[in-house]
Amino acid sequence: MTDTRILFEPVEFANLSLKNRIVMAPMTRSFSPGNIPGDDVAAYYRRRAEGDVGLILTEGVSTNEDTATGTPNVPNIVTDAAKAGWRNVVDGVHKAGGKIGIQLWHEGPFRNPENTPHPEIPSWSASGIKMPGKPLWEPMSEAEIETAITEFVDAAVAAKEIGFDAVEFHGAHSYLIDSFFWDQTNLRDDKWGGDWDGRTRFASEIIRRTRAKVGADYPLIIRLSQWKQQDFAAKTAATPQELERWLTPLVEAGIDVFHMSQRRFWEPTYEGSELNDAGWAKKLTGKPAISVGSVGLSGEFIAAYAGEASEPASLDRLVEMMEREEFDLIAVGRALLQDPDWAVKVRDNRNDELQTFTKDALGKLF
Repeated sequence: MTDTRILFEPVEFANLSLKNRIVMAPMTRSFSPGNIPGDDVAAYYRRRAEGDVGLILTEGVSTNEDTATGTPNVPNIVTDAAKAGWRNVVDGVHKAGGKIGIQLWHEGPFRNPENTPHPEIPSWSASGIKMPGKPLWEPMSEAEIETAITEFVDAAVAAKEIGFDAVEFHGAHSYLIDSFFWDQTNLRDDKWGGDWDGRTRFASEIIRRTRAKVGADYPLIIRLSQWKQQDFAAKTAATPQELERWLTPLVEAGIDVFHMSQRRFWEPTYEGSELNDAGWAKKLTGKPAISVGSVGLSGEFIAAYAGEASEPASLDRLVEMMEREEFDLIAVGRALLQDPDWAVKVRDNRNDELQTFTKDALGKLF
């Protein structure tokens, strides 16, 4: 029987005091008609707070109503109705004794214009590229870049005013911010491209301007990934030295926590070290790090979409890595999507009650 006590130790960082080290990973669910989170969405998050999750991170929340998303029924934080809906979500989580952060996203090149009220508006990305070598649109103009930065900052300020305990910027998985990081989708030769200083400038400006508005003590998180939706084997930073050049400007801009997305948390990032992406982020920056990827399940999330079930799996490796202090928190996705009481069951060694994950859970509201 795995001794999971380390997962339930309280932790404090970046002005956040959490009762344990379990984070609910952001998961898009498309249950917000009209882009407004309703009472059912509030109940969904409240149940995870009641289930002893240390920090809840919301699904991706759009920063505008036109270019940010092509996914139906995804919430935004732009309209008064959406803000009121999120206030209801936050209040419910807080009443249940939980903490909640909002993930702000812009789908960028992965927005499907045909699924939006504005199909005539091209999707935004650093160089108009979705697949490497295949431009679909014009590169973002200086005015569009400025607009995108302002929208992220305004959304973060609104989140703080609503009462969210933290803001996470989605800088992973080939979405807008990540399209500036990756040299295969950022071919710009101006100040927003080229070397690492240029390719990190867009994210750094978002972080720096947000920090100036929300103050020094408000927690800011960024989610990053080496892998891309169009290339699971991609490495944005091929070496630890490149990773340091990627992360350092974000720290200097004011980021507090790195949330490093992997498909399998136990896989090392570079030869010669057992550290995963979160481990390297913590080692290179000294900042707290969140790891994620197939926690507590036998299969990774891509397989779920193909119909492959994932059985409950051992947490031994996770406990070993956390006992070595390689990273500080662990984000759990599908297991918590399926079962709001997953953390309680792990804490109480009720392993026989842990559930198999199937793709049916992706379309349900728990």
